[in-house]
Amino acid sequence: MEFSRTILGPVVTEKAERLKTKRTYVMHVAQGATKVDIKAALRHFYDVEVEDVRVFNVRPKERPVGQGRTMQKRAPARKALVTLTSKSKPLDLAVFKHR
Repeated sequence: MEFSRTILGPVVTEKAERLKTKRTYVMHVAQGATKVDIKAALRHFYDVEVEDVRVFNVRPKERPVGQGRTMQKRAPARKALVTLTSKSKPLDLAVFKHR
């Protein structure tokens, strides 16, 4: 997968902000992104050393509308929890280094 399309953006929630104190960052990633792709993209564009990557899929939230039909209230997504090493600098997703 192309590195520039792997990381889509940060997840901005209270829980994600609390995790930053433990050097763990939460971000939206592409549907086809693997742990190896995410780790390589972070190393390539942000110059950080990744210790652990956990990836999970968020199921769509649907509700019924009529007979046998459903409406999506939230689209399916893929998120990653990335833990950096203690030697690595903090991750700032706003600073994107294009190589």
